[in-house]
This record gives sequence, C-alpha cells and structure tokens, in this order.
Amino acid sequence: MLHLYLKSLHIIGFVAWFAGLFYLVRMFVYHAEAADKPESIKEDWKKQYTAMQWRVYKIICNPAMMLTWTCGILMLINSPYFLEQGWLQVKLVFLVLLTVYHVYCKGIIAKQESGKTTFTSFQFRLLNELPTLFLAIIVLLAVVKDLLNFVYLFLGIIAFGVTLFLSARAYRKYRESKI
Repeated sequence: MLHLYLKSLHIIGFVAWFAGLFYLVRMFVYHAEAADKPESIKEDWKKQYTAMQWRVYKIICNPAMMLTWTCGILMLINSPYFLEQGWLQVKLVFLVLLTVYHVYCKGIIAKQESGKTTFTSFQFRLLNELPTLFLAIIVLLAVVKDLLNFVYLFLGIIAFGVTLFLSARAYRKYRESKI
C-alpha cells in the first residue's frame, strides 16, 4: 500500500514539475520579446517577468522536483529490486538530465534579470520543447518498461524532436508573415 501512495505522490510531483518548467520557459520567451516593446514599458515588463519566473521556479518547480525525487527514492528503498531493471536505469539517466535542465533554467532567470541573456524568443521556444522530449521518454519507459525496444524509442524520440523543431520553425514563419 505504501508503494501506491508513494507512486501517486511521485506522479503528482512530476506533473507539477513539468507544468512549472513549461510555464517558466514560456515566460523566458515573453521576457525576450519584451526587449522589442516601447521604452516606456520595456523595463517594467522585464521586472515583472523576472519576478514571475522566480516565483514559478521557487514555489512550483523546486518543491515539485523535490517531491518527485523524494517519492521516487522512497519507492526504490521500499522496492530495491526495481534498480536491477534496465528501463529504470535509463529513466534515472533522463531524470538526472531533466534535473540539469531545471538548474540550467535557474541560470537563465539570473541572466535575464541582469540583462545578459543572448537567447532569442525563438531559441527559448525551442528550449521549451526539451521537457516535452523528456516527458515522452520518461513516461514511455515507466509505462512500457522492458517491453520497449530502446532502438525504436531512440528513433521515435529523434523523429518527435525533429517534428517539434519543424513545427516551431513553421510557426515562426507564420508569425513573421502576419507582421
């Protein structure tokens, strides 16, 4: 029974974590686009986006990440035999990479706050698709487990990533044609 409660909290944690990351990087896009606003509002908008970014990072992303990691580790302590399974080892690698992405986002907030970021809004849009790839990989690994052919998973994720990139590029062209 404990395992099921931990799994439930783990799922709640990662849903909130991903929601926070998606929203956070979306605000990076808006922050970058604020540079194109009139001088009279540009600095106020940037300050507002920075404040919102820190709140989302500290109030949503960090606690959700900690809940996800804590419940995951407790599930492994409760059922250590899962660590012997290849799918979980691969999932843990992607979870570490997602955590690196999470920390990287903190650095972006600090850079935007100091005016030192060099990313365009389009580059931030692409960065916002990275958690989608993590989400697809991690969920597929957790649900399909060892039945999943890792070669097909890798090729499918590459195809999915290319599709996301092409979609973002097409959307950028569409937006530019409307201006």
